[in-house]
Amino acid sequence: MRTCRLAASLLAADLGRLEQEVQRVEKALVDSIHIDVMDGHFVPYFALGAEVVQAVRRLTRLPIEVHLMIQQPDRYARTFVEAGADLLIVHLEAYHHPQRTLRTIRDMGCQAALAINPMTLVEKTYSLLDEVDQLLCMSVNPGFMGQPFIIEVLEKVRLAQAYRDKNHLSYNISIDGGVTDETIGPCVTAGANQVVVGRPIFTQKDACDATRLLRARANEVGAGG
Repeated sequence: MRTCRLAASLLAADLGRLEQEVQRVEKALVDSIHIDVMDGHFVPYFALGAEVVQAVRRLTRLPIEVHLMIQQPDRYARTFVEAGADLLIVHLEAYHHPQRTLRTIRDMGCQAALAINPMTLVEKTYSLLDEVDQLLCMSVNPGFMGQPFIIEVLEKVRLAQAYRDKNHLSYNISIDGGVTDETIGPCVTAGANQVVVGRPIFTQKDACDATRLLRARANEVGAGG
């Protein structure tokens, strides 16, 4: 049976109630916390930073994945690893040498992930996939909340799964953007074993009910339903 991990995107949380929000998703039994970092250059907005990662690290034992939507991830990788990231995600499209950055992250004892934007061909990642613990496929354009899910991204997931299986690799495949109880099923069917979910968890009164619904929808597909 295929299973799907849930990463709770902190960007959708009430950051003025950070401790309570972290406790809420812990009780909802999410698998990890996803923190988006934006520099105002790679994406138009500026959001979160190392101090938020440090604060969340003090609040939880859940794995923390940090998504660097910044132009020069190689310059700041160490800062976020030292802040408490368990997995650091860098973009193929950023201004850096991706292979060197991924190796540097792993050399620091942190898991490394590669992200690609909706318009980037997944084939461009193939030479790097033996360096990663996770491939993250953006299913919305990065930096903007509330966008609809780009269904064409699912073909990238299928290709990434086929490449992984053919080459006996073990990276996880994650989807980030527009994932809801309606879109999580197609994500799992395509081959994703993790999804990043924000508003469908944090904006709900009962986060436990929200995650149960998401897992139920994912498990229906994972079990062949």
